[in-house]
Amino acid sequence: MTATFLSEWLNLLFRWFHLIVGVGWIGTSFYFIALDLSLRKREGQGAGIFGSAWEVHGGGFYHVEKYMVAPKELPKDLIWYKWDAYLTWVSGFALLTVQYYFNASVYLIDPAVMKLLPSEAVTISIVSLGAGWLVYDRLCRSAIGQNTPLLAACLLVIILGATYGYSQVFSGRGVLIHVGALIGTFMAFNVFVVIIPNQKKITAALLAGREPDAELGKIGKQRSVHNNYLTLPVLLMMVSNHYPLLTGHSQPVLVVALILVMGGMVRHFINRHDAHDNFANFWWALPCAAVSLFVALIVTQPAKLGTGLTLASDGQALAIARTHCTACHSATPSNEAFTEAPKNIDLDSIADLRKYSSLILAQAVRSDAMPLGNETGMTQQERELLGVWLEQH
Repeated sequence: MTATFLSEWLNLLFRWFHLIVGVGWIGTSFYFIALDLSLRKREGQGAGIFGSAWEVHGGGFYHVEKYMVAPKELPKDLIWYKWDAYLTWVSGFALLTVQYYFNASVYLIDPAVMKLLPSEAVTISIVSLGAGWLVYDRLCRSAIGQNTPLLAACLLVIILGATYGYSQVFSGRGVLIHVGALIGTFMAFNVFVVIIPNQKKITAALLAGREPDAELGKIGKQRSVHNNYLTLPVLLMMVSNHYPLLTGHSQPVLVVALILVMGGMVRHFINRHDAHDNFANFWWALPCAAVSLFVALIVTQPAKLGTGLTLASDGQALAIARTHCTACHSATPSNEAFTEAPKNIDLDSIADLRKYSSLILAQAVRSDAMPLGNETGMTQQERELLGVWLEQH
């Protein structure tokens, strides 16, 4: 078995596992936020109970109560929700390693942006994720953390600042996947460093017969809400590499800002709806998301291909493809990273170029997503020349 074959299987297995545990974590986050927002004070509820909710699912009824801090005694079968969060980050980092670190020169480095050694790119990646968490965590623990609107604005600045920084060192693919990885690190470490440790302190206090510190629960809830609002944006970041209209955009900071607003506003609308708030207080969230989507459609629309170019001949178009595409996209790839053409797309003939014209336009003409890492040095003139030929055929 070749190293490439094993790498592909590792990629597949880590991606599958990452998806499984991620679905579990996100589902839990969505459920508990919705549950919190649906709690109601009822007559005759016990002392120390914040509220309760009645739910129906799977043919049965459930009655859930939430305590202000914690009950006086804890049952032995207390359920903790933490492993999905931990394993989502671990599997995500494993996938980042297999996909981007092991193939840094292909997926992570773009010489046109910055000439880096694979070891340098990987070091920047790891250090930035750690440093980003430290900045975010310190911000939450500061006085700013007590002012929700100001904290949200600062968090937006941190993420957009990181996006700009990544755009100065990584490829378009590397930028958005790292913004997603950074946000995912915030979310997972919120659970690992703050939420679960605080819950353990509350549990320890109860077991020792002491009154738990209510502030610990308040801090944990704050981070949990952060995770909830960041979920929709991070999901789109993680699948962005399938869409060169995002990864190939010349203004990644703008793209990320629009994604954050869209995802955050949709999540806010759902949360306030679950809380049965007055519609007049949150109706504006969906229009904000819609406006952001409209702006995204405008700024990501394909640019008009260069005018004044002489129409390429079939031979010239095929020569460009053979120089820049067929090392990977061929019945017999020469690129050692591939044993067969990615997605079984062969570009060995004029007929192949015509068959896959829409994909070529998206990946190699209207963006620089291909060739991977632009290893072959495809010029803008070659992209436009090939694009004009494709549009005419």
